[in-house]
Parts: sequence; C-alpha cells; structure tokens
Amino acid sequence: MSRARVARRIAAAAAYGGGGIGLLGGAAVGLLLTEVQLARRSVGSSPDMPPNADGRYGTVFARHSGHRPLRLALAGDSTAAGQGVHRPRQTPGALLASGLAAVAERPVDLRTVALPGAQSDDLERQVSLLIEDRDLVPDVCVIMIGANDVTHRMPPTRSVRLLADAVRTLRQRNCEVVVGTCPDLGTIEPVYQPLRWIARRLSRQLAAAQTIGAVEQGGRTVSLGDLLGPEFEANPRELFGPDNYHPSAEGYATAAMAVLPTLCAALGLWPEPEQPDTSRRESVLPVAEAAAQAASEGGTEVATAAPVGMRGPWALLKHRRRRRLPTNDTAAPSPDAVRGSGRQLY
Repeated sequence: MSRARVARRIAAAAAYGGGGIGLLGGAAVGLLLTEVQLARRSVGSSPDMPPNADGRYGTVFARHSGHRPLRLALAGDSTAAGQGVHRPRQTPGALLASGLAAVAERPVDLRTVALPGAQSDDLERQVSLLIEDRDLVPDVCVIMIGANDVTHRMPPTRSVRLLADAVRTLRQRNCEVVVGTCPDLGTIEPVYQPLRWIARRLSRQLAAAQTIGAVEQGGRTVSLGDLLGPEFEANPRELFGPDNYHPSAEGYATAAMAVLPTLCAALGLWPEPEQPDTSRRESVLPVAEAAAQAASEGGTEVATAAPVGMRGPWALLKHRRRRRLPTNDTAAPSPDAVRGSGRQLY
C-alpha cells in the first residue's frame, strides 16, 4: 500500500475516532522490541533540562517597528525544547525567534511550553497554557512532536487525532500553526537493522499522517525527517549531540533554517508568492499525495490550497528558499526578558 493511502487511512481513522491501525505484524513487533532494548544500551540520554531561552528577541527593532512584539510559542517534545545543547541561543526557539525578528524587523517574544519526553497526549496541556490568557495568545506556534509517539508505540490514529485537536484549538484563537512533523528515527547512529528500517518506515508514515491532520485543521507543516536524515547520516558527529540522540547546535540550526521560511510565510512575511513554482517542483496536489511527497523530502512545506473536495483538501507543496539565520544581537534575548522574569510576556 502506498504511503499516501496509509497516511490517508490513519488520518481518516483519527478524524472519525477509529481505533489503531496495525502497521506491523506480531513477529515484526517482537523483533522491534528486541532491537529497542539493544538500542537503549547504545543511545545515551541527558538528565539535564534544556536551557531557558524565553524572552524578547530583536530589541534593536523596538524603536522603529511601531508595533507590539510578535508572540512566538514552541510546543512539543525535547526537540522543540532544545534538549542536547547548553546555551539558550542554540535552541530552536531562540533561533526561530531571532530569525523571525530579523525578517519582520520587529521584536519577538518567545515562550516555550515544550517538554522533554512529551508525547502527543501532552499537547492539550501545553496548548491550554498558551491560550489561558486570551489577550496574550501567540501569533504563531511551532509544534514539533511525534518521535516519542513512535518509540512508545502510541497508535498513529490517536497521535494524529491529538495533534489535529491542538492545531484546531490554536487556529480557533487566530494563532497560526506550523508543525515540524515526526523526525526520521532511522538516522540515529547506534540503531541497527532491522530496527533502523522499521523506525524509518513508521516515522515517515506518521509524518505523512500528521501532515494531513494538521493541514485539514488550517495549519502548515514542514517535514524534518528526510531533511535531517542524509545530513545526519553523513555528519553524525556534527549534527547529533553528546547523547547520540538529540541534535547538536548545528543540527538544530539545520532544522530551524528549514522551518523559518514557513513560519514567516504563515504571518505573511516571506517574500515568495503563495503559489507553486514549477521550476522548483512545487505543485498543488490532494493533501494525501502532498503529505506522502513531503515525508520523503525534508524541508518541504504543505499548506491548504483549496476547500475540501471529494479527495479531501488540496494542498500547496512548497520548497521555500532558506535564509541564513542571524548571528548578530537579534539572536539573544534581552537580559530583563528571560524565562522566570519574562514569564509574564504572555
């Protein structure tokens, strides 16, 4: 069965409250569990919490913008939180906040509610924190989730349903949503075959189904798996952190450069038209087909392109040009607006 059909089935079952769809046979599950135990002995883990990066970025623009700061939120798991690095400016939240400030030429207030180890069933709690004050709802929220759903064997239909609920809740509050879909777990260096093949297959199937669920609720997605896959496989020492599982500073920068164009486009700030450029293999496709293609090619954006039809919503498949992340003082929060003292930013 094609990846598009599998993703469509998972997303449809999630939307209508169906049960889990088994993707592996019993013998394969047993083999997978054995390989997981071997992998856990090889893959390290970090007890450290990610560095606190919340605060105001791009303060140099405060005197000139004439607008209130944009509000950016990061939700999801350890990847969204930035586990594996030691400096706040190396986290994806800080990288995206500084990049957004540079593009918008406007200050950006960052709030991170992502939690290391989180699965999709924690998104409801995280979103509740972001919308509890209706006057301080984020302008845009980036969600990175899915890896722990795969490793903890959460049924993909439940995973997608929980993500879709989170996207819908935020969109109902006029918050734009960008989802970085499930990363390719087959790139983790100490993971051996056949677990590597199984992990890659499950990761990409979930990423495609997440794309359908998020886009149908008005969000946008950026595929991270295949983007990071070849680069991580070619440069594992540079792009993985000390625990051999979470990205290094260079790995997070690679992911942030892929997400930033879509983040800016969601706010109408990216200097590219919202239409396909055929010279760059962009197109408008049924959402399931767009999701399957995106899962196979990292850095691909998928967004709603037309109302729902017989084959579901049509989706715009984009390969946006990346912009180098800023390295000047927009890349650091102001001293008086860090997490703790800056919690009241929203």
